[in-house]
Amino acid sequence: MKAYDVAGAARLLADNIETVIKGKHDAVLMAVTALLCQGHILIEDVPGVGKTMLAKAIATSIDVIFKRIQFTPDLLPSDITGSNLYNQKTGEFEFQPGPVFANIVLADEINRTTPRTQSALLEAMDERQVTVDGITHTLARPFFVAATQNPVDYHGTYPLPEGQLDRFLISLSIGYPEQADEEEVVRSQLLRHPIDTLKPVLKGSDVLQAQEAVRQVTVSEPVIGYCVDLVKATRASDDVILGAGPRGTLALARMAQGVAAVQGRDYVLPDDVKTVAPAVLKHRIVAKPALRAGDGAPRKIIDGILDSVAVPIGS
Repeated sequence: MKAYDVAGAARLLADNIETVIKGKHDAVLMAVTALLCQGHILIEDVPGVGKTMLAKAIATSIDVIFKRIQFTPDLLPSDITGSNLYNQKTGEFEFQPGPVFANIVLADEINRTTPRTQSALLEAMDERQVTVDGITHTLARPFFVAATQNPVDYHGTYPLPEGQLDRFLISLSIGYPEQADEEEVVRSQLLRHPIDTLKPVLKGSDVLQAQEAVRQVTVSEPVIGYCVDLVKATRASDDVILGAGPRGTLALARMAQGVAAVQGRDYVLPDDVKTVAPAVLKHRIVAKPALRAGDGAPRKIIDGILDSVAVPIGS
């Protein structure tokens, strides 16, 4: 049986998304790689740079069910998971699924709702299931959550707890576009938004096959050791209050598998780990208060760790 062409699928998906998200190839490819690794993404950036549009473009590019949840302070857990409602005709309670019952879920401005409601996503993201009134309901596959938040505006927000952050495979920023790209954004949206004409290029079954193929990518023992060394270094850093846990180590290895597969390889290199380490680890560490106010402190800490931890030779 011929191996599924992960690199081809990723390229097709990324090219389609980039007709909407201009000049952000690295961010788009990182998001696509996370999807193919069966992970979820947290997009943190200032307003207007395309956070929501990136998530919508991913969803539109795949022929699956997409739901958007706009997080607000009055949102309830049942507004996400669904609830049991009484049917007068049958005389029984029937489960009415919430918007989390989709293949791709956009959790827009996730930090604008209460921690109680934020936690409604924990089981879904971690176990691909939802439990309501003691009954467990399995979610569809593939299942992918793309959450957005504005890291600058703290008014009326509820910071995500570490346990919730840890469920995101990666966090990424899009950033402001370059001059030429911003001009192209304006030109492309004068008549209509490109998202309005975007068509699916993959099916849900394609994503499932790609995800299975990514899992088959070989991670050698030295590379596994390198992942562990990097994560242990976050716990030992003098600049960190709380380092990454074992889930972070696993995320590092899985994203490295994804990078290798997207590049057409069936084995992971240490450079793959280095490539994904900032996106995988920076939201999993808590910097000391003196550093927390600094711009990009977690990223600088991870970069320092990458410079200090020895890279395995010949792996």
